[in-house]
Amino acid sequence: MHNGYAVNELSRTAEDYLEAILNITQQKGYARTKDVACELDLSPSSVVEMFRKLDRMGLIEYRRYEGVILKPAGREIAEAIKFRHDTLKEFLLRIRVPEEIADNDACFMEHELHPETVRQIRVLIEVLRNDPDLCDRIQKSMATKNQENTIPKA
Repeated sequence: MHNGYAVNELSRTAEDYLEAILNITQQKGYARTKDVACELDLSPSSVVEMFRKLDRMGLIEYRRYEGVILKPAGREIAEAIKFRHDTLKEFLLRIRVPEEIADNDACFMEHELHPETVRQIRVLIEVLRNDPDLCDRIQKSMATKNQENTIPKA
């Protein structure tokens, strides 16, 4: 619980904003309204509205015309979301999902999967990293199965 808000009650949208702020800050050293608007493909006015909400929640510090910084609680949430996203994207890439699809699906899955599921996927990724032969065998097997089975598109 932080400032009266349960962290696990954050909306997907709020989580996306925190993750975007973290990503931009890591790239540029700071995050401004226009940066986040561009990253999330939103209007600057929508971004300012969410910045104000996240500021009231104590997750960011919003300074008009200067941008935002993550407060410790906001950074903790953003890092957890980024960890989930990066883990899921890497998993999807390892099973040969094209990168753009993997990124989009990871964005969706990061909000829906239980943290324990994500941790176990991370363990699997580490096993695959440490055993390249196993990874190759799995990918070859998957390629064969993909040729044998065609899944109807929705």
